Amino acid sequence: MNRNGPPPIQRNPLDDINWEEFRRYKKLILPVIAVIMIVSGILTSYYIVQPEEEAVVKRFGQVVALKQPGLHFKVPYGIDTAQMVPTARVLKQEFGFRTDSVEGRTTYRKDQRHRDESLMLTGDLKVIDVEWVVQYRVSDPDKFLHRVRHPEQTLRDVSEAVMRRIVGNSLGSDVLTERRVQVANAAREELQKAMDNFDIGIQISTIELQDVTPPEPVKPAFNEVNQAEQERERFINEAEKRRNQVIPRAQGQAQQVIAEARGYAARRTNAARGEAERFTAVYQAYLGAPDVTRQRMYLEMIDQVLPQAGKIYIMDDQQTSPIPLLNLGDTATKLPTNR
Repeated sequence: MNRNGPPPIQRNPLDDINWEEFRRYKKLILPVIAVIMIVSGILTSYYIVQPEEEAVVKRFGQVVALKQPGLHFKVPYGIDTAQMVPTARVLKQEFGFRTDSVEGRTTYRKDQRHRDESLMLTGDLKVIDVEWVVQYRVSDPDKFLHRVRHPEQTLRDVSEAVMRRIVGNSLGSDVLTERRVQVANAAREELQKAMDNFDIGIQISTIELQDVTPPEPVKPAFNEVNQAEQERERFINEAEKRRNQVIPRAQGQAQQVIAEARGYAARRTNAARGEAERFTAVYQAYLGAPDVTRQRMYLEMIDQVLPQAGKIYIMDDQQTSPIPLLNLGDTATKLPTNR
């Protein structure tokens, strides 16, 4: 029993409707619905594909067409849906850092979550901080949308696994210095093989190692080691430069001495052979005409000896100046004329 009296009577909301007014506008309902359907059909019957995109057209969830950039039409009212995929634009995934564009300026961010991506263990048990960028593009929009649930996250996970494996099989000094290009190329090839196996329509363009450094606590020690290695390389290069200068010069001088010795030996040998042949010829002439040959040899010897004797003077007691006997070696001197 309700001690507070009978319950209140609830009113019917339909009693508040002005049915006379409703009957007056009843004829306008169908035209308004028709106009809404027409406008909705027009708005949902076309779509525009941007220059860097391709449209994947689906009808009740099934892919029916791939459309290139431009204006296209489709079945309205949500029967056909067009999903845009950027196939002509190079996309990128950043690892170990993030870049943001604020008012036209690019800002660099790196927090603890990003360091968890970039800190890796090398083959010689060193910890290094590797930052890299994966650039890719969508080669097949249908596969990109429907092969896996989250293709971009799949790309990130596989890329991180590939980079950790390659760095883990390399020496820390190699990754930090001269093998950075080899590491990036190996990671790109292995990541592309993984994407091909998954068949998700992603083509890897490049993998670039942005910054490879030791962790912050060991950076001073690493810089000292790096400076020492650079000094060692400088000394080695200077020694190689000096070696390349001295050894060719010494080899050239040795070749010159050898060539001069060979030339001297050939000259002496040819001179000796010539003298021997000359002696043989003179001997043969001597056997044929001994007197003539002997006289000729005497005159030739006089012709060779007298020019080396210098000037010869004969002194006469009756003359004041010496009279030259022979004018040998001085063609400018003339004999005095006796008057």
